[in-house]
Amino acid sequence: MMRLRWILLLAGLLLVASAIAGVAQPRFGRSATTPPAAKTITVTGSGSVTTVPDRATFGFTIETRAKTATAALAQNSTDATAVIAALKAAGVTSANIQTSQVSLMPQSSQDGTTIVGYVASNSVTVKTGLGSAGKIVDAAVGAGANGVSGPNLDVSDQSTLYRDALHKAVDDAKLKAQSLADAAGLSLGGAVAISEGGSSSPIPITDKMSAVGAPIEAGTQEIQASVTVTYSAS
Repeated sequence: MMRLRWILLLAGLLLVASAIAGVAQPRFGRSATTPPAAKTITVTGSGSVTTVPDRATFGFTIETRAKTATAALAQNSTDATAVIAALKAAGVTSANIQTSQVSLMPQSSQDGTTIVGYVASNSVTVKTGLGSAGKIVDAAVGAGANGVSGPNLDVSDQSTLYRDALHKAVDDAKLKAQSLADAAGLSLGGAVAISEGGSSSPIPITDKMSAVGAPIEAGTQEIQASVTVTYSAS
C-alpha cells in the first residue's frame, strides 16, 4: 500500500512539472501584421463671387424735446407717425418698416440739480431696394426724421451666389490636391471627407447707383466660401 502511494505521488509531481513546462515554453507561430495606413491628402480651397448689392437697410431717428415728458412723447408720436406715413407713400411696405427703439430721457440744468425738459426718441429700421434708397431717405428726412444711419447693403439672392462660390472652392481644392499628389508621386483618388465655411464682405467702389434724392454708392459685395477636402491617394 505504501508503495502504491509513492507511485501515485510521483505521477502527480510529473504531471505538475509537465504543465509548468508547457506554460513556460514559448509559442511559435505567424505574428499578426499591421496593414499600412491609408494615404490621404487634405487641402483647403476657396472661391468667391462678386456682385452688386441691390438692397439697403437704413435707420431713421425722430427726436423731439419738450418741457414735460407727456408733451415730448405726444409730439414724438405725431412726428414718428408722419415719418412712417411718408415712408409708406414712397413705396416701403409695412413688412419692411420696424420700430427698433423708443426712449424718453430727462434733460438737466448745467449744475445737474434741476430737470429742465425731456427728450423723446423713436427709431425705425427700413429695408428697401437700392434703386429707391435716395428717395426713401429724402422722404423720411422731409417728414421729420432728424437722424439717419446706414445704409447697410446686401444682395437679395445671396444663397444662390454662395452656392456658386462653394462650387469654385471645391474646384480650387481639387487643383491644390492634384498639385500635391503630382509633387509627391501619388495618384489622386476621390474625396473621402469635406467640410465648409464661408462669409460675405462688402468691398466699396466709386460707381454710384442712379437714385432720386440722396446719392447712394452701391459698391460691390464679395460672397466668399471655403471648403476643407480630404482625398484618397495611392
